[in-house]
Amino acid sequence: MEGQWYDAEAGPLVRPYAMTGGRTKPGPHGVRFDLIALVVVDPEAAGAGDEALLGPEHRTLLGLCRSETQSVAELAAEADLPVGVVRVLLGDLLEAGHVRVSRPVPPAQLPDERILREVVEGLRAL
Repeated sequence: MEGQWYDAEAGPLVRPYAMTGGRTKPGPHGVRFDLIALVVVDPEAAGAGDEALLGPEHRTLLGLCRSETQSVAELAAEADLPVGVVRVLLGDLLEAGHVRVSRPVPPAQLPDERILREVVEGLRAL
């Protein structure tokens, strides 16, 4: 059976570069999606007419984000796609205005652990 595009155990085979049009980076702006960045469908986004122009993988990601806010890592796992592919597809969705992304707080901007311990000790003293 030569010419088959699937493996009986693996299912249909589509190369990751085919899903992203050969792109390896999300969008022309060089947006970087951390694994813990949170993605949510933008409620102000255009209607389903625009979604008809999207690929099946884009629509899958949108569907996953509609039910609840998801991290990039969760989206990759749920959609069964490589993280690199998900990042490129999210870049497309972000550019088109379909999703919003909340980036994690950099560790340097997090409160000092010593201060947090003092707050907890102060609350316990009450």
